[in-house]
Amino acid sequence: MSNMNVAECRTYFSSDSVCPTEGTPDSVAALHTPEFLNGLKCSGVPNHSLALKIGSPVMLLRNIDHSAGLCNDMRLIISKLGDHVVEAKILFRSHAGTKVLIPRLSLTPSDPKLLFKFQWRQFPLMLSYAMTINKSQGQTLFTVGLLLKKPVFVHGQLYVALSRVSNPNGLKLLICNDNGEYVSSTSNVVYKEVFNNI
Repeated sequence: MSNMNVAECRTYFSSDSVCPTEGTPDSVAALHTPEFLNGLKCSGVPNHSLALKIGSPVMLLRNIDHSAGLCNDMRLIISKLGDHVVEAKILFRSHAGTKVLIPRLSLTPSDPKLLFKFQWRQFPLMLSYAMTINKSQGQTLFTVGLLLKKPVFVHGQLYVALSRVSNPNGLKLLICNDNGEYVSSTSNVVYKEVFNNI
């Protein structure tokens, strides 16, 4: 999708370093080279290399300013690319259309698999041409394309996905069965037990 955008691309690289702690000797901290830290992938942390273009849709990965609408999972569209800040326009909710500046932030991932803490300095953004059903909750979209390679597995999840679109004409579904063939229906998980005491 990004290749279809003909705007000039600008790549931002993170600046990573091991956080000094009392339990970590300097010799151990020195083992974790910048190249090693750059290759780590952690949930909720942007990639080391972040390639952005004007017009690219992105998702905010951190709460920055709730009063300005800059909350985790907020979708924006890039309008300017600077050296130290990125300008973007908020796409949805009460602040839709507002232009905001996104600075680089210092993030410390809290991944329990890591035996040390490190600091990651990068723009808290990731490209967002698609999102999970859970991430879409609370948003209103004009066009929704829903890819269901597996049946929905949680009560109410199909409703959340289908109710994001403001007009039924903007809804497209692609449903596959276990063999990867296209089908015209899917199961909707409903707990009938909730109706027992009515």
